[in-house]
Amino acid sequence: MGTLKITKKHHKHLNNPFPSTPRSLPFIQGRLLFNSQTVPPNKIFSVGKDFQLLWSIKNGGSLSIYHQSQPTKALWSTIPGQAFVTAALCETEVEESRGSFAIKDRNAYLVCDHQTIEDIRVISEPDHHFDQDNDHDLSSGNMSFAQKNDLKDTQFPALVITGWLFSNRRKKRHQESGIYKDIEFETSGPPTCARYWVLFDQKNNNQIGFQVRVGPPNFEFQQRISPTPLGRHRRLRWKLGKIRRRKLGWYRFFTRSRGFVAVSSSSEEEMEMKSAELTEFNRVCITYSSEGNERFYGFGEQFSHMDFKGKRVPIFVQEQGIGRGDQPITFAANLVSYRAGGDWSTTYAPSPFYMTSKMRSLYLEGYDYSVFDMTRHDRVQIQDWVGQRETMIGSQLWWNWEVDTTRYHGWQQLINDLGANNIKVMTYCNPCLAPTDEKPNQRRNLFEEAKKLDILVKDKYGEPYMVPNTAFDVGMLDLTHPDTAAWFKQVLQEMVDDGVKGWMADFGEGLPVDATLYSGEDPISAHNRYPELWAQINREFVEEWKSGRAGKEREDPEEALVFFMRAGFRDSPKWAMLFWEGDQMVSWQANDGIKSSVVGLLSSGISGYAFNHSDIGGYCAVNLPFIKYHRSEELLMRWMELNAFTTVFRTHEGNKPSCNSQFYSNHKTLSHFARCAKLYKAWYFYRIQLVKEAARKGLPVCRHLFLHYPNDRNVHSLSYQQFLIGTEILVVPVLDKGKKNVKAYFPEGETCSWQHIWSGKLFKEQGSEAWVEAPVGYPPVFIKAGSNVGETFVENLRNLGIL
Repeated sequence: MGTLKITKKHHKHLNNPFPSTPRSLPFIQGRLLFNSQTVPPNKIFSVGKDFQLLWSIKNGGSLSIYHQSQPTKALWSTIPGQAFVTAALCETEVEESRGSFAIKDRNAYLVCDHQTIEDIRVISEPDHHFDQDNDHDLSSGNMSFAQKNDLKDTQFPALVITGWLFSNRRKKRHQESGIYKDIEFETSGPPTCARYWVLFDQKNNNQIGFQVRVGPPNFEFQQRISPTPLGRHRRLRWKLGKIRRRKLGWYRFFTRSRGFVAVSSSSEEEMEMKSAELTEFNRVCITYSSEGNERFYGFGEQFSHMDFKGKRVPIFVQEQGIGRGDQPITFAANLVSYRAGGDWSTTYAPSPFYMTSKMRSLYLEGYDYSVFDMTRHDRVQIQDWVGQRETMIGSQLWWNWEVDTTRYHGWQQLINDLGANNIKVMTYCNPCLAPTDEKPNQRRNLFEEAKKLDILVKDKYGEPYMVPNTAFDVGMLDLTHPDTAAWFKQVLQEMVDDGVKGWMADFGEGLPVDATLYSGEDPISAHNRYPELWAQINREFVEEWKSGRAGKEREDPEEALVFFMRAGFRDSPKWAMLFWEGDQMVSWQANDGIKSSVVGLLSSGISGYAFNHSDIGGYCAVNLPFIKYHRSEELLMRWMELNAFTTVFRTHEGNKPSCNSQFYSNHKTLSHFARCAKLYKAWYFYRIQLVKEAARKGLPVCRHLFLHYPNDRNVHSLSYQQFLIGTEILVVPVLDKGKKNVKAYFPEGETCSWQHIWSGKLFKEQGSEAWVEAPVGYPPVFIKAGSNVGETFVENLRNLGIL
């Protein structure tokens, strides 16, 4: 086992403004060999009824997967003559500070970088039995299988590839380029081998699944290399120790063991434990081919890039950071709070998913930390953690989720007055609770209630895990405890009984990686799952409230509840009603500001987050003697124009309201706000259509042009410059200070013209660019000429008096 060292970096008055960068194992590359006596020279295998896998011995051997509807287009293929499954055992450190994390791989004890294929076998039915005496079948090794009824969604035949991973020498490995610094790794263990299994099975008509399992390291072998009938190809024969055998009648899932001894520290002190026996791997890598000009989109809500070719993307939920590389704010944020600045890859809502410009897609179903390495021009490598472990800004609220009737005197009258004008009230909550012994006029002490119910996340001593948050510590709800959901739904019910119709369900990204959970599950995997559980509890309450009102819709058909979130993972869109992009800087910056809000909107849309938006004007202001970020009037007005074309049009005063221009600051800002609200209202009819379409197909409301013009290479390089609303409206926002015109691009692929909504000018040439005037109040927006949606939108603008 390797050592997992967890270091807590608590707040100091001054911190290192240049914290060490995260790093993963370098790109692992090795040979592929195959046993010519048991593996056919060239063969096509069926996987389900719609997919085929081609095994070819050309150039050293490779695999390719095709859909029967496109037999000439490979959906996935390996590099000829090179290993596509590799494994490693390494030492890892996790630095943690108030929801920010840095994961660093250090010494690699074992790296099995070479691979053999010993058998490729079709599984034709769930009851298929294997030859108990065949060393290459699935009955070898320690494996765990689900119940037979878990196979009900599998479309047979399935396909299993088995063989060996091996390493026969020590070697130094150097980190590749990317966000990680160059670093040298050295494998320090002895030569070793390990069995592996890869299962391919059809999930539905257009999805094929894969599962990988690697057995424990084996050090008792002798390597003999002899020529194969192909001459330059070689195969390996192994002299093995005892292999545990098990007869199998059916199978589904492979077990995965973490391979870590975990050590944590409750302060900045660092504790280590010596490496235990080398009994299991804690990294499994999958390597496959990519075309040189292939673009990679997705990976959840990403703020700095749309295309990730040439990058290494870590998938771990955490605070996005303040500045994220933009200077000087990132320097200042790191100085004040350790690692608070973040970097280009930090995000509240990552997802182990991508879609490419070649219309290929892949996602991982688990919750373990993973790294997608696309730094090579011709290949992709996914490093996945495997298995089971042994074992901080402005004015803030009291984190006790009840209405403060002392601070908000006359609360019920306020609710009644607003309701009379058809205005709903929204509030705030998150899964963290603060001790409120010093809070005056409290009705309930929710922290103490949760503590007595034993539904708080615990530390290694069995006590509530107190997580630092700016000036106070908080306890986190253990969302794996069966009693937590019912208790928190009662809290939400009290909010609704007080007249609340919606809330911001904040946070969810800060579960400590050394926490102890009721479920006993690995906290590193649970860390990425936590925001999904948080969304699920909120959604369940909304649905239960709706069910309780069955038959009352006629009294008030618009009576409904809504909540929105910032933290998320792969399945969060299944539960969350809306998303917002968290705490953007009140700036024009690319990594953290108005530009990044567009990138986050579009990348999350590709990743399944159909309904997203940002705070109008951003959130994070800074008012320090040596650095100031205040929301300007121009920025506020341009952000209003931008968000008039997102799913939700919502203002926020920011963390320092007195430093920021507000929509109510003067007549100019107030009238501009009204104008943009009318813009937002004018496409209400289309927004409803797109929301319904999202429910059916998963398509986002706001879309990167790639989704509809995948064959136009010019759109591949677009990030924040422009986007589509559905298919009928093209928005080219003004995102730079002082700009009065912008460049618009009109894509190839449709025989239609685009019409400027303000001037009526037609742009007929496909694949062309044009400079368009964009004074404040007239954001460049285009409609498809002659479309019903476009004509209705323009007519609504006229009726609202802004055209």
